[in-house]
Amino acid sequence: MCAHYESVHHPQRLRQHFGVDLPSELARRDVWPGHLSTFMVGADLASKASTSSRQARLGVFGLIPAWAQDPKIARHTYNARSETVAAKPSFRDAWRRAQHCIVPAEAIFEPDWRSGKAVAQRIGRHDGQPLGLAGLWSLWRDSLGTDLYSFTLLTINADGHPFMRQFHQPDDEKRMVVALPPERYDDWLQCGPEQSMDFLQHGPTDELTLEQAIP
Repeated sequence: MCAHYESVHHPQRLRQHFGVDLPSELARRDVWPGHLSTFMVGADLASKASTSSRQARLGVFGLIPAWAQDPKIARHTYNARSETVAAKPSFRDAWRRAQHCIVPAEAIFEPDWRSGKAVAQRIGRHDGQPLGLAGLWSLWRDSLGTDLYSFTLLTINADGHPFMRQFHQPDDEKRMVVALPPERYDDWLQCGPEQSMDFLQHGPTDELTLEQAIP
């Protein structure tokens, strides 16, 4: 599971690698559930005036379904398991509607328990390029009619992944987010629900590297 990541916050880097502009100065760089940060959507949600196939939005990390009474639900919906996403009440509408998004990240953070205690590790691409993480988005409206976007990261089993299986406690199931290949970003944003599961795969094992996170 991933509850903490570093977003791509430098405007030039975001534009270079994802072709979008930073949506707001409110977008957090160090992101935890409930924080506002950047996610990207496809052309259907983007402004018709835009010539890009993607647009960046500001949203809460942790999906807030339309039926939620309180946005605090985001503290519990920041990850969606691929095995149950189609049935879970919090995620099933976004999954059924193929409300796909990409979350730009410099790195994710996971606990390494091999020493017997949790040691936070910063995980990024070996080549220094940012990650484009597969997610789902939703739009929630409060009692005053104010719209609030939110998003979640999709996760898959990592018990057999040579790199990601070393994280979390020894007896816990190993999970990982899905880093999409850059050449498939637009495919993910535009595909229908019947193709969604095809994208939720392990990436090449040699693409990732880690360093101990600075407290």
